Amino acid sequence: MSDQQRDNFTVLYEIAQRINQILDEEQLLEEVLETAMSHLDAERGYIVMANPADKRGFNVVVSKNFSTPKAADESAASSSVINEVFTSGKPVLTFDALSDERFEASRSIVAQQLMSIICVPLRIREMTTGAIYLDSSRSRGKFNDESLKFLAVFGNLAAVAVENAQRYDRLRSENDRLKSEVSSTNLFPGIIGKSKPWKGALDLVQRVVDTDVSVLITGESGTGKELIARAIHNQGRRRDAAFIAINCSAIPEQLLESELFGYKKGAFTGANSDKKGLIEFADGGTLFLDEIGDFPVALQAKLLRVLQEREIRRLGDVESRRVDVRIISATNKELRSEIKEGRFREDLYFRLNIVEIHLPALRDRSDDIPILANHFMKKAAETHGRGVRKLSSGCMSGLLKHPWYGNVRELQNVIERAVVLSRGDELTEDDLKLERYSEEELVQSGMTLEDFERKLVEKTLSETGGNRTRTAEKLGVSLRWLQYRLKEWGGDAK
Repeated sequence: MSDQQRDNFTVLYEIAQRINQILDEEQLLEEVLETAMSHLDAERGYIVMANPADKRGFNVVVSKNFSTPKAADESAASSSVINEVFTSGKPVLTFDALSDERFEASRSIVAQQLMSIICVPLRIREMTTGAIYLDSSRSRGKFNDESLKFLAVFGNLAAVAVENAQRYDRLRSENDRLKSEVSSTNLFPGIIGKSKPWKGALDLVQRVVDTDVSVLITGESGTGKELIARAIHNQGRRRDAAFIAINCSAIPEQLLESELFGYKKGAFTGANSDKKGLIEFADGGTLFLDEIGDFPVALQAKLLRVLQEREIRRLGDVESRRVDVRIISATNKELRSEIKEGRFREDLYFRLNIVEIHLPALRDRSDDIPILANHFMKKAAETHGRGVRKLSSGCMSGLLKHPWYGNVRELQNVIERAVVLSRGDELTEDDLKLERYSEEELVQSGMTLEDFERKLVEKTLSETGGNRTRTAEKLGVSLRWLQYRLKEWGGDAK
């Protein structure tokens, strides 16, 4: 290995360490350009990024040593080098641009007496997303084949870093959007209820918001577990950082590891570049793991390491990375039973459950049903442009009698459907079209909770014609949970 190659390798290693820490896209691109020009001793340079809204297909985002930003933009607009790189997706190197047959027709090269030019694409998954352009008018042969190799590798590193910065910016924007939807007029905006069980849960929430302890939120499906998790984040010390939510039952087990922990280039077929996982994107903020009871046993040790050591290891990597993330998890399962059955690690349970917040079922906080129903009615009427203004006494009576196995989520869906289909300004009990569950039909003397659960599932399956997806939706549970239960019971519904 030559001294030049060794120097290039050292610089690339230092660059990779530095630019992967920068999450502001503009700052990152300025650092990339500064590093490229300094290492290759270029006189001028700029970086262009693809922009479908621009008729040229790109625009200059950062430049250096041009008289004005406009001058850099005009140079890029007339540059046959940039056009060739974007068209071919391949780097361009010319030792003597004035004598290079490829650019005889380029007015900008002749006008500016450019001698040496080097330009490499920024590529992600076979798509050119931008380009780094450097030139010199002082000497021929300013850039050579070693320069091209260096800048090409550097360009790949930069492209990955830019994608990470853009992804982080999108996540931050989404987080800001979600926070802006919530009024700041009270401590837990958007969280409605005055019943004693609900106030008890909120009292615990208030006690943990300004700490970093792991919180386990328990309760039936539809009780508002993610809403509480967001409230803890939005009112806590991490409110200005990312809130990343992931449903552990919604992502196939074989994909969950790479989504959470990320991966190194070459870790598996299709891993063409390094990728940060959601845990790294949540660094400094909060990671919400919904349906934690469905977290695969094979990955539980890795999650335990995050909680104990505050570090992660990407798939295919040999190095660990430090992370500062608060973990809030939620489940509708009885995790102690899962531990006994060998489906959940006891040490992980205790790490996740520093503080447990149990959210009561809606049938156990019936005082809140009128408040919630009126809130959802007004919201639905405004959203769908309906003239509904009130709930009839019969309607309210029906709401109070209903068992609400789907909890608040079911109540919201029922009210919204009734508002959309209503013809008047008052909702009636007939508008609700509530499912009828008779006690004689569902409950028998001596029946265990598991017996009741099975009977309710079987009845709902029968009502949906055996459709598992619709059954899971009506019961407010995950499809994975339903399939597991049916397998456990020897169910054969389709």
